[in-house]
Amino acid sequence: MRNKDKTGKKSGLSKGQIKGKILSLISNAPGKEFNYKQLAKRLNISDPAHKKVISDILKELVREGSVKETGHGRYRAKDSREYVTGTVDLTRMGYGFIESEDREVDVFVSAKNLHTALHGDKVKVVLFTNKKRSRPEGEVVEIMERWRNTFVGIVEVMPNFAFLIPDNKNMPFDLFIPSDKLNGARQGEKAVAKIVDWSPESKNPVAEIVEVLGEPGLHETEIHAILAEYELPYAFTDEVEADAEKISPDVTKEEIAGRRDFRQIPTLTIDPADARDFDDALSLRKLDNGNWEAGVHIADVTYFVKQGSLTEEEAKQRATSVYLVDRVVPMLPERLSNNICSLNPSEDKLTYSAVFEMNDKGDVINEWFGRTVINSDRRFSYEEAQYVIDTGEGDMKEEVLRLHELAQMLRTKRYAAGAFSFEKVEVKFDLDDEGRPVGIKFREMGTANQLVEEFMILANRRVAEYIGRKLHGNTFVYRVHDKPDPEKISDFSQFIGRFGYKLEDNDKTSLPKAMNRLLNSLTGKKEQNIIETLALRAMAKAIYSVDNIGHYGLALKYYTHFTSPIRRYPDMMVHRLLSLYLSGDKPGDRGKYEKLCEHSSRMERLATEAERASVKYKQVEYMSDKTGRQYEGIISGVTEWGIYVEIIENQCEGMVNVRDLDDDYYEYNEDNYCLRGRSEGKVYMLGDKITIEVVNADLKKKQLDYKLV
Repeated sequence: MRNKDKTGKKSGLSKGQIKGKILSLISNAPGKEFNYKQLAKRLNISDPAHKKVISDILKELVREGSVKETGHGRYRAKDSREYVTGTVDLTRMGYGFIESEDREVDVFVSAKNLHTALHGDKVKVVLFTNKKRSRPEGEVVEIMERWRNTFVGIVEVMPNFAFLIPDNKNMPFDLFIPSDKLNGARQGEKAVAKIVDWSPESKNPVAEIVEVLGEPGLHETEIHAILAEYELPYAFTDEVEADAEKISPDVTKEEIAGRRDFRQIPTLTIDPADARDFDDALSLRKLDNGNWEAGVHIADVTYFVKQGSLTEEEAKQRATSVYLVDRVVPMLPERLSNNICSLNPSEDKLTYSAVFEMNDKGDVINEWFGRTVINSDRRFSYEEAQYVIDTGEGDMKEEVLRLHELAQMLRTKRYAAGAFSFEKVEVKFDLDDEGRPVGIKFREMGTANQLVEEFMILANRRVAEYIGRKLHGNTFVYRVHDKPDPEKISDFSQFIGRFGYKLEDNDKTSLPKAMNRLLNSLTGKKEQNIIETLALRAMAKAIYSVDNIGHYGLALKYYTHFTSPIRRYPDMMVHRLLSLYLSGDKPGDRGKYEKLCEHSSRMERLATEAERASVKYKQVEYMSDKTGRQYEGIISGVTEWGIYVEIIENQCEGMVNVRDLDDDYYEYNEDNYCLRGRSEGKVYMLGDKITIEVVNADLKKKQLDYKLV
């Protein structure tokens, strides 16, 4: 076939040649769309009959898979490039790595190829080959979801504009603040800024101040800054408080009559001495057949907090209470958490209960789930309950001692089945009236804690089993915990070998028993905290999900969270779902519950990180008057910029900068967690015991600086 150009001359192109030119045009413009008219113009083909040939060729190329039709009569090259979707892990140096479930190795992205993507953002990355790098490399082509757009930092005011210098080490850019967007923030103050614009050609994002927190270093400023950094609230809105005020504490006689009545059965609560909300109680009585009836009674929050209410929506968004060093930021307003729902002693309270008939060996013979009413006889602190267990004397000693015996039987069976015995020491501060730390203490789990823990685990387990086994396939909210990564266990095993410990057998059937033997052997040892911390890091993280994979750490096929609805939203979901099933109804959309599980898991992580940040802040504040003092410590982390050291006496962690190691040039060995001197070969390795001197305590950066002695 011969074609004429615009002048009417014969083009001399065959159909095959036209096809080749069309394919070349489209392929050399990836992402650009063409219609047949645009292609005809580029090929200088104007005759209508010949334009029809172009349409036929395009359809032929689509059938062959060389070209993609994006809409009616529009075509573009089929993209042969490989894409990855994942989450940005941004480094302090400005470059990042893309963590994706689809790839075993993270994808490197240089600073210039991030295109404003920040730490935690969900992005789409196109891969390309870089001969200088062994790992895959890519470029961000789409920011699918921003992880956050607010940042906490220090305001630096210039004559005509300002900057916010972020506290977050994963944010390598200062935020540009126009003068009219300072909203009252002054030089040197700590504030929260929100990004409002960030064009790809701009180095710095444009932001506005949305909240002024106050002077850096002040207790309230720093605590509020920690909450703001993790985008956690520290107060309820007036609207939510007003909605909570509308909730009546009154309960009708008809409501009580429809519940199982436990008010005459001995009942008690056991909580920390400073607790203000009590969402679980235990009852015990001996049955005529010689068995024991143990009741686990949980605050019936969902009776008072109705779906669709402002209070419900706020609880859903918060998902969890946040426990900082000096306060609790509750999930529910105090009117509910500390009063209406709380199982205060000597008051009739509505509860949701799991009631078990148990024999003297701790075996569960029968169980019952449903709504109840209780009246707690005694509020115990852990210390008070521990005194009864240790001495056999005190209030309700028969009930406390029998519950203790049953709990220890339950505990023995759990560990025999392969449960882990992680009981990490908890850091607590003695604070003065202004919130300053004047002492550090460590709270350890006693048998009174174990008493409560075992009955809560029993209730959580049996509720999950009831749904998972008897109502198999029905939507439910599970607390799941995956098996650990074998590579992490291998690394951990190598590390503890430096201290003379070993996991006797780390195959998946005996790992829990081997780990428990190891943890038990650490009690009272200097290296206990660092090894326990690394053991926890080697484990997978527990999350909420509608897909049940079991709970590896507890060695249970079915597990949920039923026992703390005052402080956890998933427990409220469990109460509602259980009620539906007990009444013969079915829940709504499974996908809705999965999204709520994902949100709850995320909020739990943020709350945990905020709690750690508050502990770190108080540790720095506690050490602020101890400059020049020397302490024994253990190397708790090794990086290319220095070594982290945890003081044995108080667990305060600080850093020895690599530039201060002036006796040699030290190089970082990632495989062996160590810094090695190039000339002398001296090694500083994770787990080494060393002596340090406190050089500086920077409250603004929440950072302790040490030097080697």
